[in-house]
Amino acid sequence: MQPTSVRLSVDENKRLSTLAELTGRSKAFYIRQAIIEYIDDLEDIYLAEKILDRVKKGKERIHNLEEVEKELGLDN
Repeated sequence: MQPTSVRLSVDENKRLSTLAELTGRSKAFYIRQAIIEYIDDLEDIYLAEKILDRVKKGKERIHNLEEVEKELGLDN
């Protein structure tokens, strides 16, 4: 693993420290867990925003349900 740093407010650091003390885990453990949980969502949001921008510019084609069903042979 590679080290990194994070700036927290006094309140955020206090809450994190309390959680770590109560559970016997390190603050680094909880910071890592939070990032792991949230990074998938951030990646999805970034990709969705890029695709939406391409759709708005006419560079990305969208399909309605009937088109998808027909393409997949599910329109029977």
